[in-house]
Amino acid sequence: MNLTRDRVRSIGWAFVLTVCVAMTLALTLRVNAVKSEVRLVERQIVALKREKNFLETEFLTRANQQQLKSLNDVEFGYEAPTAAQYIEGERQLAALGKPRGPGAPTPIRVASAADVVETSGFTAMVSPLTGKAMAAETARVDMSQAARKPTNAAGLRERLSRLDTPAIPAKGVAAE
Repeated sequence: MNLTRDRVRSIGWAFVLTVCVAMTLALTLRVNAVKSEVRLVERQIVALKREKNFLETEFLTRANQQQLKSLNDVEFGYEAPTAAQYIEGERQLAALGKPRGPGAPTPIRVASAADVVETSGFTAMVSPLTGKAMAAETARVDMSQAARKPTNAAGLRERLSRLDTPAIPAKGVAAE
């Protein structure tokens, strides 16, 4: 096989071109690797700057707290609140109120339940006929045959104003 000078030159140029492409590819991969390392280092720098800012802020806050504490001890003498300083309910809050002055408008009144005095619990409701607690008896009434009272404002007012208490058996009396 007879290689001519042009043929050798073409093969040489192809070989040089292949080597150049391989070197460019290797160089590109190396540049990308360095770029990713630079990005990683930049992220670490940003994280360290944030941590530094956080630590500086915390230091200044703690120093400010100590400065405020020393200023309070010297100048003001404030103390932290204790549990005895808080009110327990609405009654204590109302006790803090001032009496109405002369010529003050009447307060707005709202409905409220009367205070229930707890003594020994609820009294047991006992039937005068049987002597048993009402809770022990169950009435079997067919609702279709029972006479229903018509619902009107007076009947509703009477029903809502009545206080129904559950029957609790007295001590020593067992519910049957």
